[in-house]
Amino acid sequence: MRALGDPDAFLPTDLGIRRAAQELGLPSTPAALTARAAAWRPWRAYAVQYLWATDSHPINFLPV
Repeated sequence: MRALGDPDAFLPTDLGIRRAAQELGLPSTPAALTARAAAWRPWRAYAVQYLWATDSHPINFLPV
């Protein structure tokens, strides 16, 4: 997203984004999450990276 030059790209239907949002107490439905993310404009791609990083999916805990 940032690599493509769009700092406002947002993926509200991504399962990882929805799971992380729910874990953080944010809305987890795409429509509600999009409405909440409107306040993050024009930097929603950074929020996506944060949400991906905070998801408790096992892949986030693999050694580098």
